[in-house]
Amino acid sequence: MALSYTARRRWALVILLVGLPVYVVAAVTLVGLIERPSVLVELAIYVGLGFAWALPFRFIFRGIGQPDPEAKKTEEQGPSV
Repeated sequence: MALSYTARRRWALVILLVGLPVYVVAAVTLVGLIERPSVLVELAIYVGLGFAWALPFRFIFRGIGQPDPEAKKTEEQGPSV
């Protein structure tokens, strides 16, 4: 079942405003549990985790910055009477 453009925009907003801060706190907490690695290793861990959070949500974020494709189809059909 594919999500509509509007649903994907709403889910993207929820993910960015709620999910991302929760993920950041979890990542910092997990890295804090191990002994502090060197700066480069720590940077690599954070960069890797930064990419890892977005991979499951690629289909939601794809095309969000574009205009609504459904609105374009509605405008081409003209007003309904």
